Amino acid sequence: MSENGTNGIERIAGAFAQTGKRAALMPYLMGSYPTLAESIRIGEACVGAGADIIELGMPYSDPLADGPVIHAAGTEALAAGASVAGVLEVARALAQSVPVVLMCYANMVMAPGAQAFVERLAKTGASGLIVPDLPLGEGPEVAEACAAQGLALVPLVAPTTPPERLAAIGASARGFLYTVSVVGTTGERIELGERFAQVVARAKASTAAPVALGFGISTPEHARQAAEAGADGVIVGTRLVRAAGESEDPAGAVGAVVSELAAGLAMAR
Repeated sequence: MSENGTNGIERIAGAFAQTGKRAALMPYLMGSYPTLAESIRIGEACVGAGADIIELGMPYSDPLADGPVIHAAGTEALAAGASVAGVLEVARALAQSVPVVLMCYANMVMAPGAQAFVERLAKTGASGLIVPDLPLGEGPEVAEACAAQGLALVPLVAPTTPPERLAAIGASARGFLYTVSVVGTTGERIELGERFAQVVARAKASTAAPVALGFGISTPEHARQAAEAGADGVIVGTRLVRAAGESEDPAGAVGAVVSELAAGLAMAR
């Protein structure tokens, strides 16, 4: 619960309601990449460029849902000494400005105990948690801990999720339903737009929560197409992590890309 009495789920709902764009813009950044301090600057640049919600990645040695760019960034961050404590400091710094949703893997939550981990996350002011390798119905203590702290436990669905399972996941979604646009791991794709409408419609039929589309989205045109397909939020990760890794000014480079993405979503809803 934040100091103003708004819990994380409510804060995320407010971000979707007040974005002023066709869809909420949700940049992903890797905590502690390329350094701890620089990742905070990158997040601040995202906020300044039009981010509505930040997805904050926790470096992990075996990130099953991530493609080569994000995997490499996490490996580099870990080699440089990235830690849970450090990434939570990134969350604390950015949560003052926008809702922050932490993305990490189940081992990181379960090792210290779900309640202890979630309580620690909540103290940063973060609004939610994504655990891509925690299937529906497994680890109920994670959902219970998040509910107790007012944090959104955000589930993922894919184009291949069976209808009955999709309905169950959609009913359980808090904050938003993370909807994977393609089969596979994160990464930039060239042709996506024609797939968006069916994927988004299917997800929206399963849930009352906002639907955020991610995986593969990397250009303003992709972002616009996702919004026109009905997505309530657009998640962009690999393109931004790549920009951070390729530039001598990571925050400036990422901020420039986020500005372009925001422009792609600039029309009134």
